[in-house]
Amino acid sequence: MKGHIWRQRLLAGILVGLLVSACSATPASTVIGALTATTSTDGAAPASIAALTETNVADTMPVEGQGSGSASAESLDAVSTPLSVNGLTENEAASLLYMREEEKLAHDVYITLFEVWGLPIFQNIANSESSHTAAVLTLLERYGLDDPVTGNPVGVFTDPALQSLYDELTAQGRQSLAEALKVGAAIEEIDILDLEEGSQQTDKADILQVYANLLKGSRNHLRSFVKTLQQQAGETYAPQYMEQAAYDVIIGVQTERGNSGAQAAGGRRGGRP
Repeated sequence: MKGHIWRQRLLAGILVGLLVSACSATPASTVIGALTATTSTDGAAPASIAALTETNVADTMPVEGQGSGSASAESLDAVSTPLSVNGLTENEAASLLYMREEEKLAHDVYITLFEVWGLPIFQNIANSESSHTAAVLTLLERYGLDDPVTGNPVGVFTDPALQSLYDELTAQGRQSLAEALKVGAAIEEIDILDLEEGSQQTDKADILQVYANLLKGSRNHLRSFVKTLQQQAGETYAPQYMEQAAYDVIIGVQTERGNSGAQAAGGRRGGRP
């Protein structure tokens, strides 16, 4: 499982670039820019964003007594810059589409494992993941991108790599409660790394704000799974995707609350693409 998703993402990125180039002689940035949603005449954020920030209840649910699970698109309306009229780069668009499905994957795996083990942490964090994927959907709508999740029930994904990852993780999580909790921690590691990568590929304030809040949520979730693994199985979790030093920084911090705060760099282990 280790490293599999990174190779698939690289291939997917190359394919996206080829498809865009083949569809038109117009530069890719212009093609994607044509899909961009424009701001209202007064520069106000869409009502859907305000509604999302006001009803983000799932992210405040306690997770195994460790405080709030995360915060996804909180205070997105506070971003001072208006909606972008310059379009998205290929990397920005690919990142948003991928993160929409990756957050769905986290939700779907946790719902499935809750049905198997009945441990509240899976249900609680699945609720937070629902708000995470909704926050990314808000950005897709803002920039005029088609939603890859439309019509897909639990356990079904448009991206073949994520479909394979879901199948692998749920199979592993059914083996034992300890394995299920390790799956949860692994998903949060993957989320952290992908969100950090996406943050490095954009300078758009609205995308950066959502990613920062999702990062905080994923760090909180990682801490919750690690703590619960120790409590339920007496096992000490070892990071599967992150550098040990970066993982130690995250685990050494208490639950993060409020809007996006200081971020710990995830970092990949050597040898991974």
